[in-house]
Amino acid sequence: MNSNFPILVAEDNPVSRKLLEKTLSKAGYEVVSAKDGREALELFGERFFPIVLTDWMMPEMTGPDLCRALRARSGNGYVFMILLTAKDSKEDIVEGLEAGADDYLTKPFNRSELMARLKTGARILELERSLKKANDEIRVLSITDALTGAYNRGYLTERLPQEIKRAWRYGHDLSVVLGDIDRFKKVNDTYGHQAGDAVLKSFARILMDSVRNGVDWVSRYGGEEFLVVLPETPLKGAVLVAERLRTSVAAATIKTPEGALRITASFGVTGFSSGTPDPRVSPDSVIKMADDKLYQAKEDGRNTVRSQAL
Repeated sequence: MNSNFPILVAEDNPVSRKLLEKTLSKAGYEVVSAKDGREALELFGERFFPIVLTDWMMPEMTGPDLCRALRARSGNGYVFMILLTAKDSKEDIVEGLEAGADDYLTKPFNRSELMARLKTGARILELERSLKKANDEIRVLSITDALTGAYNRGYLTERLPQEIKRAWRYGHDLSVVLGDIDRFKKVNDTYGHQAGDAVLKSFARILMDSVRNGVDWVSRYGGEEFLVVLPETPLKGAVLVAERLRTSVAAATIKTPEGALRITASFGVTGFSSGTPDPRVSPDSVIKMADDKLYQAKEDGRNTVRSQAL
């Protein structure tokens, strides 16, 4: 079956359209038809079609015009387009290909030839999907901390300014929580770096599992420090989140090569609302305030939360 690649057919002749629908459906393709190029373009706007078969001569919008319009759109992936035409001169073929078509088929079409062209299109689309998946994986690796799975410092530098700008644009609250493992150097010195790595991974996992998926995000700021960014969260709400994180960390038993360990962590919290003076809000000022409050939490005995609004 070829259901992974639904086909959009644009054909103004009812008989030819029905013949294409029957031929393609019998071959296992999902087919959606349009009576002209304009309707095809509207259907494509409602749903992505990786394969488009279009007649050349149609009212409202010709096949080449449809190809140009589809190529101009930034869609969800590559679109393999085949022009069906009675035109077979070299000039016509060149015109169709320059309009954005990948291939052409002369009318009346031969079923075996059509299937062969579609298989070629499917191979190209599969290759495009594989490349996109590989690029996505590379992108994930480039923004992820290799040890803990949290976002890395580069991602933080790129995204935090965007979050601040978005919060200001829409008048939303934004808070951050900076967490640091208490006496982490002692863990490394006493149990070794493998145990320290296990502690870092567990700490990051607790943070990531304790925040809203798809809204909040966690980045490794440096060493054993992690920044939790909480969009649309007022300072009071962020303090509650930090207290929940602190409690979860203290209650966790962490498995390491040297045996089970228990740790604690301290947290500094800050944030701003739409009423905060604009000059005071920047990635640097947000992180500095959170770091100041984290230092205070350490000075006040560790395993605690301290906060202050910007």
